[in-house]
Amino acid sequence: MSSTPPDGKLPYRCLTGLDDDKFCARVSDALRQGWRLHGSPSITSDGTNRYVAQAVIWPGYGD
Repeated sequence: MSSTPPDGKLPYRCLTGLDDDKFCARVSDALRQGWRLHGSPSITSDGTNRYVAQAVIWPGYGD
C-alpha cells in the first residue's frame, strides 16, 4: 500500500454526517480504500437528528 493517500487527500480525515446509511457507506468506502479508523466515533443530537463523526488515517501516518 502506498504511503500517500489516494487523490491527493491529507493523511488524516474526519468524516461527519447524519447517523444514517449514507454515513456508514462513506466510512465503509474509506476502509475499502485502505484508510484505518482512528479513535472512537463521536455522536451528538440536536433533539431531532443524530450526528456522527469518525476520524480515519492513512496507514503509516504518524509512524
